[in-house]
Amino acid sequence: MGDDHDDVVRFRQRLGLPGLIDVHTHFMPERVLRKVWAYFDSAGPLTGLEWPIAYRHEEAERLAVLRSFGVLRFTSMLYPHKPGMAAWLNDWAADFAARTPDCLHTATFFPEPDAGRYVREAVEAGARVFKAHLQVGAYDPNDPLLDPVWGLLAEAGIPVVTHCGSGPAPGKHTGPGPIGRVLARHPRLPLIVAHMGMPEYAEFLTLAEAYPEVRLDTTMAFTDFVEEFSPFPTAELGRLAALGDRVLLGTDFPNIPYPYAHQLHALERLDLGDDWLRAVCHDNAKALFGV
Repeated sequence: MGDDHDDVVRFRQRLGLPGLIDVHTHFMPERVLRKVWAYFDSAGPLTGLEWPIAYRHEEAERLAVLRSFGVLRFTSMLYPHKPGMAAWLNDWAADFAARTPDCLHTATFFPEPDAGRYVREAVEAGARVFKAHLQVGAYDPNDPLLDPVWGLLAEAGIPVVTHCGSGPAPGKHTGPGPIGRVLARHPRLPLIVAHMGMPEYAEFLTLAEAYPEVRLDTTMAFTDFVEEFSPFPTAELGRLAALGDRVLLGTDFPNIPYPYAHQLHALERLDLGDDWLRAVCHDNAKALFGV
């Protein structure tokens, strides 16, 4: 990974950035992460693709790699796929954040009767960002059990990184429609659309244009890997440039099938300018999270 490290450092130095802020990285309990990796290894139905994990390291080494890249802040994206998981995942994430000061304290939720309670507890414990995964969780974000969750997060102004696009495989509740109905009820919700909303890029750009608190993260978008099956439409680059203050760097580290630097170079070759790159890779997240 030496070349990867040097490439990332050169990217930062060329832009004059003190570091990167990555809003979409995964840290979770080891036994959960091992199951996630096993799913990718088996080319599961939500991927159907060969997906070698580039950074299959122990937790301490993964942290060291991110820090060596100059990643100043990152997240511990984790998510339940069934009831009864979210609260203990949040307990783990709170402990991880306490022992990892450069991690933005992350939490999650699932539609279940006690969701409002444990989300409030996570907020009171200092959670800075939440993760919702409509594809893996296979739930409707408009489930009445989540009404208190969306309301609380909108009121508190806490961002929710949400996998709501239909890539790499559609789910029953993915696409701009379901999450758009949530935004219609909670227009101040700080929603971060994961993966630029792929493959419904244009539709999620429209949501961001309609709601000032909607942002998009770059996770895996524009990379060679994704461009093969879900290319970003070049006709939308002007809209992407215009939303430069609401696009955030995300990578999916460590669960990516290519070097970390490739995500940065994929953004660079969009040719939207150095100011746009500086905003996406650092400034926008710095302003959003006050870091």
